[in-house]
Amino acid sequence: MQIIEITTEYIKMDQLIKFAGIVQNGSDAKFMIADGLVRLNGELCKQRGKKIRNGDIIEIKDCETLEVKGPRS
Repeated sequence: MQIIEITTEYIKMDQLIKFAGIVQNGSDAKFMIADGLVRLNGELCKQRGKKIRNGDIIEIKDCETLEVKGPRS
């Protein structure tokens, strides 16, 4: 599991995937999310603008699990 530290209250799902280095650009993140390859806290998430906050767990199918650490909301 990769820990991703943010300094803001939240980060959007597509921005997080790019920030974590899973993809090289935002359009790849967009397609990954639209294709149903991303889960947020165990549930399928197809919203690329979904706000990800401290403590959220993102699972990317056949790739990586990310845990977000940052300011409490």
